[in-house]
Amino acid sequence: MLIKVKDLALRKIVFDESFQPGAVELGEEVEQTTPLKTSGRAELLRENRGAGFSAQVEIRCARCLDPVPYHVQENFDLVYRPQGVDAVADEASISLAETEIGYYQGEGLLLEDVLKEQLLLALPVKQVCRRDCKGLCPHCGGNLNLESCNCVSTMTDPRWAALEDIRKKLER
Repeated sequence: MLIKVKDLALRKIVFDESFQPGAVELGEEVEQTTPLKTSGRAELLRENRGAGFSAQVEIRCARCLDPVPYHVQENFDLVYRPQGVDAVADEASISLAETEIGYYQGEGLLLEDVLKEQLLLALPVKQVCRRDCKGLCPHCGGNLNLESCNCVSTMTDPRWAALEDIRKKLER
């Protein structure tokens, strides 16, 4: 859905959209499993408050890489201005309120791009499938939740080899 600035100049746009899985590219790490639902309004030259979204996605477990279902639902405020309108010659710090300002160029902005950014920001940094997830074996890569591996657990770090040699010489 393209929100055109020239349309916003005439009237506010109220939207209530649903994007099927795959319609919004979320990257390789996240798979959307239910429709991404969004509703809100867009107006020109006014702060637009109260947009929100909800969807069911799958995130990879940070330990074993199995898919983990995750429901994400957020409300967000974002103000859009034409790109370059706030340009200053020197670097300047911005306030917390200014972090909610987005910029567009051309005729308008894609709602899908806004949703992608907000949805990815709302996801947890790390998600585990369960609290006692054993993860993957660092040697063979096997999922330790499903199988036991027979890998040698006392594999030494080659960076300590010089100290190991010194220890052996001292023991003689």
